[in-house]
Amino acid sequence: MTTTIVGFPRVGAHRELKFATEKFFRGEISATELQETAKELRQGQWKLIRNAGIDEIPSGDFSLYDQTLDAAVLFGIVPKRYRDLGLTPLETYFAQARGYQGEKGDVKALPMKKWFNTNYHYIEPELEASQTIALTGTQPVDQFLEAKEQGIITRPVVVGPFTLFQLAKKEEGLDEDAAIEALGSAYGELLTKLADAGAHWIQLDEPSLVVDLSEEDLARFTRLYESLLANKGTLKVLVQTYFGDVRDSYDTLTSLPIDGIGLDFVEGRQTLKLVTGSGFPAEKTLFAGVVNGKNIWRNNFAATQELLGRVRDAAATVVLTTSCSLQHVPYSVEYETDLAPKYVKHLAFAVEKLGELTALDRGATDAGLGERDDVTDRKVQKRVAGITESDYHRSPERDKRDRVQREEFQLPLLPTTTIGSFPQTTDVKATRKAYRTGEITAAEYADFNKKKIAECVAWQDQTGLDVIVHGEYERNDMVEYFGQHLDGFLFTRNGWVQSYGTRCVKPPLVWGDVSRPAPITVEWSSYAQSLTEKPVKGMLTGPVTILNWSFPREDISIKESILQIALAIRDEVLDLERAGIRIIQVDEAALREKLPLRRSDWFSEYLDFAIPAFRLVHSGVDATTQIHTHMCYSQFTDILPAIDALDADVITFEASRSDLEILDALVECDFRTNIGPGVYDIHSPRVPSVEEIVTQIKRIATTIDVKKLWVNPDCGLKTRGEEETKKSLTNLVAAAREARDTLRR
Repeated sequence: MTTTIVGFPRVGAHRELKFATEKFFRGEISATELQETAKELRQGQWKLIRNAGIDEIPSGDFSLYDQTLDAAVLFGIVPKRYRDLGLTPLETYFAQARGYQGEKGDVKALPMKKWFNTNYHYIEPELEASQTIALTGTQPVDQFLEAKEQGIITRPVVVGPFTLFQLAKKEEGLDEDAAIEALGSAYGELLTKLADAGAHWIQLDEPSLVVDLSEEDLARFTRLYESLLANKGTLKVLVQTYFGDVRDSYDTLTSLPIDGIGLDFVEGRQTLKLVTGSGFPAEKTLFAGVVNGKNIWRNNFAATQELLGRVRDAAATVVLTTSCSLQHVPYSVEYETDLAPKYVKHLAFAVEKLGELTALDRGATDAGLGERDDVTDRKVQKRVAGITESDYHRSPERDKRDRVQREEFQLPLLPTTTIGSFPQTTDVKATRKAYRTGEITAAEYADFNKKKIAECVAWQDQTGLDVIVHGEYERNDMVEYFGQHLDGFLFTRNGWVQSYGTRCVKPPLVWGDVSRPAPITVEWSSYAQSLTEKPVKGMLTGPVTILNWSFPREDISIKESILQIALAIRDEVLDLERAGIRIIQVDEAALREKLPLRRSDWFSEYLDFAIPAFRLVHSGVDATTQIHTHMCYSQFTDILPAIDALDADVITFEASRSDLEILDALVECDFRTNIGPGVYDIHSPRVPSVEEIVTQIKRIATTIDVKKLWVNPDCGLKTRGEEETKKSLTNLVAAAREARDTLRR
């Protein structure tokens, strides 16, 4: 069979793209130098894939920031406020991704949202009523020709028109029919140009086909593809789906004159049934996604060959591919020299998955891994089995706790706080590295962190924040840090995965049963609390987020893993309370991440255990202990009742970058928890003014009872610079005081 992949990691084996892009942002290299680095990475990537024996190689899956933003810019979908800045095309591109604040203007970044059920974040396009949709860019053609010069005929990849339209924010007054017509025509023009350049195939990524679709959605998809297919000429069109099955659109897909259909046989629960039951058209090519593009465990060749046997019986022409782009896994196991061979042999990152595809093509049936004999902890399993229904419920009920806590803390109207982390400055990173490599002792490392904590607490005290954090200087990552202190996790040296733009994370690997051998955060939080009379928040990561931002085991259920982690974090919560920490934040930033993409599966397969798992974490604390949680960069409006059922005392949301669109939904569902909608975006370097934040607070207060409101940024401040952070928080405190005086009257 032919082999291919949906896409490949683009940041480089050692995050070369990340570092080059950040140098460009700092003005240390030119746009030309940035583009040269990108070109070198692309060309090296194509050669690597070819040398691995993969038959069809994608191009265009490479992006300087985000593939959805790339597609929007390609077709002129650039909001007027960014065009009016008068910047270069590259600067305009990054202004949409990061915002802009300079001599040519001041604009916020476009909203950033989760890419379906992954930890990747895309930039949300914005369709304006006055916008002209047309092919204005050349990137797919340019990258195809660039590869062609290297002797490699690639398959250009672009986010498909249906997904681009479905994900875009639509301005009021937009003529959707006209936009659909223009989008179909613009994509058709791209197909013509690629055919003229010598391309044989184009891959149009359409993950929006795996969610619940209405008849209107299917009609829209049909219109778009009837329009663009009229211009394909000799070019073959692959509609690539992933992250689920296409049960709603299978008949539509197979009836259109599309040449290839990419289906996910890993996460697509009904994919095999659709192909074998409904039949697959003999004239079309089935791109069968049988190698997991989202997890890092070696393929079970025997099981996959059995699956392929059934697929080949149903389809005349089958291409072996990955279930989705490999951008969701690290680059290569080659660099994991710290892991013992008994672990490494079970791992397959992006490069190794190329080998898995070629091995499957050769007929491999045995990976030769052997059994894992060190994954089970009977004490952990017994403890999970002993959880009772009462363990999921806290008393007294929330309204009574609210009255008790208001009396306990005596906080002002609109209390101010941050989400937790402070900037990870150069000295913090250098000292952590020195400790990791043995250049300084544990005592020296602790002294350094205490000094940073003392400075951070003093600054917050002086600035006037009402609830203080310790800054999290001892933490490399909000998930990896906890994983390092829990039994059952493995850690990589170079297992970086792109989360958004230049931000990469290094997810831990859940290897065995999880437990907490000793307190993790108590020493740091207690030290910070000793430095101030104001309450210091204990900062923890919740069980759902720890699991969702790790590579999970595949031998037990997600529910089982989450409950194991929940019990470990529960122990930490109770230890913090005993140590005198009266406000404890348990972040669940990734609550929605493993939410099934189809509504019918939300409760039966996820929320029915994810929500109770969070309640299990905090159900044992006293009424005077205030439990916070935080959620960021995802769509929450449709699961707000479930979020309210977390039974936290305060929930902070990302809200500023998404223009506070969550407010009306909070009112509609009678949301009872005290809330802190973020009043400024921390993923942008711009500093919000006092006036801007006051306006945000007043706008929130027109919808939400001011007595329930907290004032805070959108998210943690780890990735920001120290100077911009201090200016932003100073303005936040000043704005809260001004709004407090106004709203009190």
